[in-house]
Amino acid sequence: MNKQEFTITVYTENHIGLLNRIAIIFSRRKINVQSLNTSPSEVDGIHRFTIVIEETEEVVRKLVRQIEKQVEVLKAYFNTNSEIVWQELALYKVSTDEIAEKVQVERLLREYGARAVAIRKDYTIFETTGHREETNKLIKVLEPYGLIEFVRSARVAIIKASSGFHEKIKEFEAQEPGSEIIENEFLNQQQEVFSM
Repeated sequence: MNKQEFTITVYTENHIGLLNRIAIIFSRRKINVQSLNTSPSEVDGIHRFTIVIEETEEVVRKLVRQIEKQVEVLKAYFNTNSEIVWQELALYKVSTDEIAEKVQVERLLREYGARAVAIRKDYTIFETTGHREETNKLIKVLEPYGLIEFVRSARVAIIKASSGFHEKIKEFEAQEPGSEIIENEFLNQQQEVFSM
């Protein structure tokens, strides 16, 4: 089977040490994580991990099952790039003198959907969002003009077919309702039960 890029989405309770335990699942199998993002989700108190790896579907399926065994993990999904809408943010720091002299800044910004977020005497910082191929193109364009620094964020992704995790929680509660409240028969006999 051929390896391809998969995005794993994990909904979790926000607990200390969970990130480490999830990372161990990947490192034990010698799988390189290309991108990792964690953020709040649409459900209050629930966090969302977005993990990008390149693997076979069989391996990814096993990984997701392993991740779901973690106590704090509520649900994990895996998707191909065609099943999600995703973006990455990139920042580029360039020499202000170089960029002002040799490039028509407005044209460059329009062409690559970038915008200046900081303009200083010694450097200018541009920001753009898009897929990795798109943000990489701007690196190549800026390199001859004194690219000082470049950084790209982790992927953020939304599953196209998803109706949101809060809907999944409602479905789960409808299938497995909580146990009925049972009146404790000893509740009114505290003195007798707890006396020594």
